[in-house]
Formats: sequence, structure tokens, C-alpha cells
Amino acid sequence: MKRRILFLCTHNSCRSQMAEALLRDRYGNIYEVYSAGTEATGVNPYAIAALEEKGIDTSPLSSKSAEEFLDLDMDEVVTVCDQAKEACPFFPGAKKYTHQGFVDPPALIDGGVEPMAAFRQVRDRIDEWLVRHFSPVHDQGH
Repeated sequence: MKRRILFLCTHNSCRSQMAEALLRDRYGNIYEVYSAGTEATGVNPYAIAALEEKGIDTSPLSSKSAEEFLDLDMDEVVTVCDQAKEACPFFPGAKKYTHQGFVDPPALIDGGVEPMAAFRQVRDRIDEWLVRHFSPVHDQGH
């Protein structure tokens, strides 16, 4: 049976969406992957573009509210932004909570980074962390 992983972010528009798509692409054979936000606002087009340029299927992605997953047993709930960590609802069926914050791409853009470069940078950092944390070769008690 696949382990269920839920990525949470504030708006479920960038970081949690990228984490969902990247983990599903890499290890979808062993993980059932979801993402949600404390409030759903839609998937950022730059996040979609950054994933698609790596050949990742983005068709399953949609912005969802965390409330949709409260009754689903999760093996791990991962917050990918500090605001979501603070506002994270309690998931009665969650076996493990992990926080791994990533910079919000719009914050990089506000700092002068070109939009696609900002999303690529965050995408790559998320992907590197996913490999370290979820790789079956480096299984860390999962």
C-alpha cells in the first residue's frame, strides 16, 4: 500500500503544488501525493511552467483547501511555508508532521529576481529536499 503524503502551504498555489507534482513524478509508485492550502486560491501559472519545462505532468494539479483532507489518514503532513505551519489544521489521521520551509517565489521576484528564474530556483530546492527526505534508497524510518 502506498504511503499518503500531504503538502500544505498557505494558498496551495506554488510550493505545495510543486512538491506534489515533483514527488508524484519521482516516486509516485510508492507514494500517494496530495497538496492543499489553508486557503485555496488557484495554481500559479509560473509554477505550472516551471514544472512542465522539466517534463512533469501538471494536469492533476488544482488548488484545494486543507479541509478536504481532514478525514483522510495521512502518513505524513509536510508544511512547506512558515505561515502554513502556524495555521496548519490538526489532521486526526496524520502519523507524522514535518516542516520544511521554502522561500515563496513571489518574494524572490519582489527582490528583483526574474519570475521564471525565481520559480525554477524554488522548484529545484524542493526537488533536492524531496530526494533527500523521500528517496526509498535513503529511507529514514518511513
